[in-house]
Amino acid sequence: MATKTRNVNVLPGYDAGAFPAFAVTVDVVILTMTEGVLQVLLVRRGEEPFKGVCAVPGGFKRPEETLDEAARRELSEETGVDVPSLLTQFGAYGDPGRDPRMNVVTVGYLAVLRDVGPLVAGTDAAHAALVPVSDILGERVELAFDHLQIVRDAVERVRVELEVSGIATAFVGTTFTMAELRAVYEALWGVQLDAANFRRSLVGEDGWVIPTGRTARPGPGGGRPAELYRVGRAWKHGTPIQRSR
Repeated sequence: MATKTRNVNVLPGYDAGAFPAFAVTVDVVILTMTEGVLQVLLVRRGEEPFKGVCAVPGGFKRPEETLDEAARRELSEETGVDVPSLLTQFGAYGDPGRDPRMNVVTVGYLAVLRDVGPLVAGTDAAHAALVPVSDILGERVELAFDHLQIVRDAVERVRVELEVSGIATAFVGTTFTMAELRAVYEALWGVQLDAANFRRSLVGEDGWVIPTGRTARPGPGGGRPAELYRVGRAWKHGTPIQRSR
Protein backbone atom coordinates (compact mmCIF):
# COMPACT_ATOMS: atom_id res chain seq x y z
CA MET A 1 0.00 0.00 0.00
CA ALA A 2 1.43 3.35 -1.02
CA THR A 3 2.25 5.88 1.69
CA LYS A 4 0.37 9.13 1.45
CA THR A 5 2.78 12.06 1.31
CA ARG A 6 1.75 15.52 2.43
CA ASN A 7 2.45 18.48 0.19
CA VAL A 8 5.32 20.57 1.52
CA ASN A 9 5.57 24.12 0.27
CA VAL A 10 9.09 25.03 -0.78
CA LEU A 11 9.86 28.71 -1.07
CA PRO A 12 11.24 29.50 -4.55
CA GLY A 13 14.90 30.46 -4.40
CA TYR A 14 15.33 29.20 -0.85
CA ASP A 15 18.59 27.28 -0.34
CA ALA A 16 18.05 24.63 2.34
CA GLY A 17 21.68 23.58 1.94
CA ALA A 18 22.80 26.88 3.44
CA PHE A 19 21.95 25.51 6.89
CA PRO A 20 23.38 22.46 8.71
CA ALA A 21 21.27 19.35 8.35
CA PHE A 22 19.90 17.54 11.39
CA ALA A 23 17.42 14.76 12.04
CA VAL A 24 14.33 14.61 14.27
CA THR A 25 13.42 11.61 16.39
CA VAL A 26 10.74 10.79 18.93
CA ASP A 27 11.26 8.95 22.22
CA VAL A 28 8.34 7.54 24.19
CA VAL A 29 8.22 7.00 27.96
CA ILE A 30 5.46 4.62 29.05
CA LEU A 31 4.85 4.42 32.82
CA THR A 32 2.69 1.83 34.56
CA MET A 33 2.21 0.22 37.98
CA THR A 34 2.68 -3.51 38.56
CA GLU A 35 1.93 -4.86 42.04
CA GLY A 36 2.72 -1.51 43.61
CA VAL A 37 5.96 -0.98 41.65
CA LEU A 38 6.37 1.90 39.21
CA GLN A 39 7.64 0.52 35.89
CA VAL A 40 8.88 1.97 32.60
CA LEU A 41 8.73 0.27 29.21
CA LEU A 42 12.16 -0.28 27.67
CA VAL A 43 13.53 -1.99 24.57
CA ARG A 44 16.93 -3.53 24.00
CA ARG A 45 18.52 -2.05 20.91
CA GLY A 46 19.21 -4.55 18.16
CA GLU A 47 21.40 -2.23 16.09
CA GLU A 48 24.28 0.19 16.53
CA PRO A 49 24.77 2.60 18.08
CA PHE A 50 24.37 1.17 21.60
CA LYS A 51 23.53 -2.31 20.32
CA GLY A 52 22.37 -4.49 23.20
CA VAL A 53 21.77 -1.50 25.50
CA CYS A 54 18.33 -0.60 26.85
CA ALA A 55 16.47 2.47 25.62
CA VAL A 56 12.99 3.93 25.63
CA PRO A 57 11.05 3.13 22.44
CA GLY A 58 11.53 5.62 19.63
CA GLY A 59 13.10 6.42 16.31
CA PHE A 60 13.34 8.78 13.38
CA LYS A 61 10.39 10.86 12.22
CA ARG A 62 9.54 10.24 8.58
CA PRO A 63 9.17 13.27 6.26
CA GLU A 64 5.45 12.60 5.68
CA GLU A 65 4.61 12.13 9.38
CA THR A 66 3.63 14.47 12.15
CA LEU A 67 5.48 14.08 15.44
CA ASP A 68 2.43 12.45 17.04
CA GLU A 69 2.15 9.95 14.20
CA ALA A 70 5.84 9.09 14.45
CA ALA A 71 5.58 8.52 18.21
CA ARG A 72 2.59 6.19 17.85
CA ARG A 73 4.22 4.27 14.99
CA GLU A 74 7.58 3.79 16.71
CA LEU A 75 5.94 2.66 19.94
CA SER A 76 3.74 0.15 18.12
CA GLU A 77 6.53 -1.18 15.88
CA GLU A 78 9.06 -1.64 18.66
CA THR A 79 6.82 -2.91 21.48
CA GLY A 80 3.36 -3.79 20.13
CA VAL A 81 1.77 -1.17 22.42
CA ASP A 82 -0.92 0.96 20.81
CA VAL A 83 -1.98 4.19 22.57
CA PRO A 84 -3.69 6.27 19.88
CA SER A 85 -4.86 9.15 22.06
CA LEU A 86 -2.81 9.10 25.27
CA LEU A 87 0.63 10.33 24.21
CA THR A 88 1.59 13.87 25.22
CA GLN A 89 4.80 15.81 24.59
CA PHE A 90 6.81 16.68 27.68
CA GLY A 91 10.20 17.88 26.43
CA ALA A 92 12.72 18.29 23.63
CA TYR A 93 16.42 17.38 23.66
CA GLY A 94 18.96 18.76 21.22
CA ASP A 95 22.47 18.65 22.68
CA PRO A 96 24.81 18.30 19.67
CA GLY A 97 26.56 15.20 21.03
CA ARG A 98 23.53 13.26 22.24
CA ASP A 99 23.58 10.92 19.22
CA PRO A 100 26.89 9.65 17.78
CA ARG A 101 25.42 9.28 14.28
CA MET A 102 24.64 12.92 13.57
CA ASN A 103 23.03 16.01 15.05
CA VAL A 104 19.64 14.71 16.24
CA VAL A 105 16.86 16.56 18.04
CA THR A 106 14.38 14.33 19.83
CA VAL A 107 10.91 15.09 21.17
CA GLY A 108 9.91 13.26 24.33
CA TYR A 109 6.44 11.75 24.66
CA LEU A 110 4.79 10.39 27.79
CA ALA A 111 1.84 8.12 28.51
CA VAL A 112 0.55 6.58 31.73
CA LEU A 113 -1.11 3.20 31.26
CA ARG A 114 -2.94 0.90 33.64
CA ASP A 115 -1.91 -2.11 31.55
CA VAL A 116 0.51 -2.15 28.62
CA GLY A 117 -0.81 -5.49 27.36
CA PRO A 118 1.35 -8.11 25.62
CA LEU A 119 4.76 -6.84 24.50
CA VAL A 120 6.11 -7.77 21.07
CA ALA A 121 9.51 -6.42 20.07
CA GLY A 122 9.95 -5.44 16.44
CA THR A 123 11.96 -3.45 13.85
CA ASP A 124 15.31 -2.51 15.46
CA ALA A 125 14.27 -3.55 18.99
CA ALA A 126 15.60 -6.96 20.05
CA HIS A 127 13.51 -7.17 23.21
CA ALA A 128 10.81 -5.20 25.07
CA ALA A 129 10.06 -5.38 28.78
CA LEU A 130 8.92 -3.44 31.83
CA VAL A 131 11.72 -2.36 34.18
CA PRO A 132 11.33 -0.83 37.68
CA VAL A 133 11.83 2.93 37.51
CA SER A 134 13.91 2.72 40.70
CA ASP A 135 16.48 0.66 38.78
CA ILE A 136 16.68 3.37 36.12
CA LEU A 137 16.90 6.33 38.49
CA GLY A 138 19.39 4.42 40.64
CA GLU A 139 21.48 3.86 37.48
CA ARG A 140 21.47 0.09 37.95
CA VAL A 141 20.37 -0.24 34.31
CA GLU A 142 22.38 1.43 31.55
CA LEU A 143 20.37 3.44 29.03
CA ALA A 144 21.42 4.50 25.53
CA PHE A 145 21.84 8.10 24.37
CA ASP A 146 20.48 10.58 26.96
CA HIS A 147 17.51 8.39 27.83
CA LEU A 148 18.34 8.42 31.54
CA GLN A 149 17.66 12.17 31.56
CA ILE A 150 14.54 11.69 29.46
CA VAL A 151 13.13 9.12 31.91
CA ARG A 152 14.04 11.35 34.86
CA ASP A 153 12.21 14.28 33.30
CA ALA A 154 9.15 12.16 32.49
CA VAL A 155 8.90 10.82 36.04
CA GLU A 156 9.29 14.32 37.48
CA ARG A 157 6.53 15.57 35.18
CA VAL A 158 4.17 12.92 36.57
CA ARG A 159 5.24 13.71 40.14
CA VAL A 160 4.23 17.32 39.62
CA GLU A 161 1.02 16.34 37.83
CA LEU A 162 -0.01 14.26 40.85
CA GLU A 163 -0.41 17.49 42.82
CA VAL A 164 -2.55 19.34 40.29
CA SER A 165 -4.49 16.76 38.30
CA GLY A 166 -6.14 13.36 38.39
CA ILE A 167 -3.27 11.57 36.66
CA ALA A 168 -3.03 9.11 39.57
CA THR A 169 -6.31 7.54 38.44
CA ALA A 170 -4.75 6.64 35.07
CA PHE A 171 -2.56 4.07 36.85
CA VAL A 172 -5.51 2.11 38.26
CA GLY A 173 -8.40 0.23 36.69
CA THR A 174 -12.02 1.24 36.26
CA THR A 175 -12.49 -0.08 39.79
CA PHE A 176 -9.74 -0.07 42.39
CA THR A 177 -9.01 -0.39 46.09
CA MET A 178 -7.85 2.51 48.21
CA ALA A 179 -4.52 0.72 48.71
CA GLU A 180 -3.96 0.50 44.95
CA LEU A 181 -4.53 4.23 44.51
CA ARG A 182 -2.38 5.09 47.52
CA ALA A 183 0.44 2.95 46.10
CA VAL A 184 0.61 5.24 43.06
CA TYR A 185 1.43 8.28 45.20
CA GLU A 186 3.85 6.34 47.37
CA ALA A 187 5.74 4.92 44.39
CA LEU A 188 6.08 8.23 42.56
CA TRP A 189 6.81 10.45 45.55
CA GLY A 190 8.90 7.90 47.43
CA VAL A 191 6.90 8.36 50.62
CA GLN A 192 4.68 6.29 52.91
CA LEU A 193 1.22 7.80 53.35
CA ASP A 194 -1.00 7.17 56.34
CA ALA A 195 -3.77 4.87 55.10
CA ALA A 196 -6.50 6.36 57.31
CA ASN A 197 -5.69 9.97 56.39
CA PHE A 198 -5.48 9.07 52.70
CA ARG A 199 -8.91 7.47 52.82
CA ARG A 200 -10.44 10.44 54.66
CA SER A 201 -9.09 12.79 51.97
CA LEU A 202 -10.91 10.90 49.23
CA VAL A 203 -14.09 9.43 50.70
CA GLY A 204 -16.95 11.83 51.33
CA GLU A 205 -19.29 14.20 49.58
CA ASP A 206 -16.63 15.85 47.40
CA GLY A 207 -16.91 13.18 44.71
CA TRP A 208 -13.29 12.06 44.46
CA VAL A 209 -14.09 8.35 44.66
CA ILE A 210 -17.42 6.55 44.59
CA PRO A 211 -18.03 3.22 46.36
CA THR A 212 -19.17 0.46 44.00
CA GLY A 213 -20.70 -1.70 46.71
CA ARG A 214 -18.37 -4.52 45.71
CA THR A 215 -15.13 -5.85 47.17
CA ALA A 216 -11.87 -7.08 45.72
CA ARG A 217 -10.86 -10.71 45.80
CA PRO A 218 -9.23 -11.71 49.10
CA GLY A 219 -5.45 -11.69 49.04
CA PRO A 220 -3.28 -14.75 49.69
CA GLY A 221 -3.14 -13.83 53.38
CA GLY A 222 -6.91 -13.83 53.75
CA GLY A 223 -8.51 -11.12 55.84
CA ARG A 224 -11.37 -8.78 55.10
CA PRO A 225 -11.75 -8.05 51.36
CA ALA A 226 -10.99 -4.44 50.39
CA GLU A 227 -13.79 -2.22 49.13
CA LEU A 228 -13.78 -1.28 45.45
CA TYR A 229 -14.21 2.29 44.24
CA ARG A 230 -14.53 4.06 40.93
CA VAL A 231 -13.31 7.50 39.88
CA GLY A 232 -15.57 10.47 40.61
CA ARG A 233 -15.92 13.68 38.61
CA ALA A 234 -13.96 15.84 41.06
CA TRP A 235 -10.63 14.69 39.59
CA LYS A 236 -11.28 16.91 36.57
CA HIS A 237 -10.65 19.90 38.84
CA GLY A 238 -7.52 18.76 40.70
CA THR A 239 -6.59 16.36 43.48
CA PRO A 240 -7.03 16.34 47.27
CA ILE A 241 -3.62 14.73 47.88
CA GLN A 242 -0.63 17.03 48.29
CA ARG A 243 3.03 16.14 48.66
CA SER A 244 4.67 17.01 51.98
CA ARG A 245 7.65 19.35 51.62
